[in-house]
Amino acid sequence: MSELAGLRLAGRISVVTGAARGIGYACAEALAQAGSDVALCDLDAGTAAAAAAKLAQETGVRAHGYAIDVTVPAAIRAGIERIVADFGAIDHLVNNAGVQFVAPIAEFPEADWDRVRGVDLDSVFYLTKAVWPHLAARGRGRIVNIASVHGLVASSFKAAYIASKHGVVGFTKATALEGAAAGITANAICPGAVYTELIAGQARDLATSYGGGISDEDALKRAFLEKMPTGRFIDPAEVGALCAYLCSDLARSITGTAIPIDGGWSAQ
Repeated sequence: MSELAGLRLAGRISVVTGAARGIGYACAEALAQAGSDVALCDLDAGTAAAAAAKLAQETGVRAHGYAIDVTVPAAIRAGIERIVADFGAIDHLVNNAGVQFVAPIAEFPEADWDRVRGVDLDSVFYLTKAVWPHLAARGRGRIVNIASVHGLVASSFKAAYIASKHGVVGFTKATALEGAAAGITANAICPGAVYTELIAGQARDLATSYGGGISDEDALKRAFLEKMPTGRFIDPAEVGALCAYLCSDLARSITGTAIPIDGGWSAQ
């Protein structure tokens, strides 16, 4: 029996954005292990379909992939309607899609500011608005926004990302207040350095940027772990497990929170 089986999400339908890999797939996987059917949304149709097929094969739940550009409200509305037509309802929304751009404020391209904000913040509003009537119709809904430790603290050269993630935390609180009467909870998960393919792929370039002479592993530690007292990367499954818990009835009284999974980063 899966260790998540006790969360009892069978008969429920979850929508996860940015779901083809990394944290998004980990959340989809945890929800599926707890019994939920899952709509995996990503920018590329083939990638989303492949991830959904893998998830369905491994867990036995219904899982379908959908290509949705989360920066386009009309595309979101159309995608949500397709999901409802395929699954019959929506119970959970996991807003995970995100991008990053790093540059000093004085040199930060305005187009990249708009792009980061559009994906990381505006999409959370668009998707929440689109699913709201479907959650309300069920008399029970769960919204989990994947924010970041940078929704709680700041670092240099990531102004757009930090502003957006702080916005996600604030929007989560507003959503929780409005959702309470409808049985809808809203919470934000704030991860620190999560070990994903995106991070692993930077190892060689980072080692080179530090002048060489260090291993890929040491380069990753230097780049990502200095601010985390635990000194280890976070497994995406840790985020997925919390996401599944927040979607369960066991978490029905948890709403409006920003929960760090950051190895102590935000405690300093």
